[in-house]
Amino acid sequence: MFDRFADASEGRLAKIRAHVVSRASCAIVAKELGLGERLAERAGAVPPDELQRISHSRNVLAALLEAAMAALYLEHGFERIEPAIVAAFTEKIEYARTSHVDYKTELQEALARSGSQVHYTVLEVEGPAHDRRFVCAAHVAGAQLGIGRGSTKKAAEQEAARQALDELGVVPEQF
Repeated sequence: MFDRFADASEGRLAKIRAHVVSRASCAIVAKELGLGERLAERAGAVPPDELQRISHSRNVLAALLEAAMAALYLEHGFERIEPAIVAAFTEKIEYARTSHVDYKTELQEALARSGSQVHYTVLEVEGPAHDRRFVCAAHVAGAQLGIGRGSTKKAAEQEAARQALDELGVVPEQF
């Protein structure tokens, strides 16, 4: 990425990398490559309901992708697999390069410059265990500056951080 985006700051490159190698991005790439289906085809005597859950799990898909890349690397070496891996992640790289993907980090960095900190609280948890919805708030110096909703606590905190950045008048860093 350093060669590809020579004008980007070290901090921006680190944020792009973090997004690209995140569990969510790896799970999406694994899904696009059909790794969940391949796992299900070769699972053997796993009960169907468990197999369905496992083969669609974000954590399992990300781990499958990482294991597949490691096996390919060990078998064929970096130079032979690099083009395929870069191609598989190109959309994630471009999205991270052109979009703001981490409001929590941006808020934390902005507040650190002024000696402040952010604190997140969970306001509500709704729905059954397999389909939760979270409502989280971002607090700075005792004031609630943003409220976010999401299917994960992290997603709700990201939205709360985005709102807090808006409230503070901080424009997120762009590439």
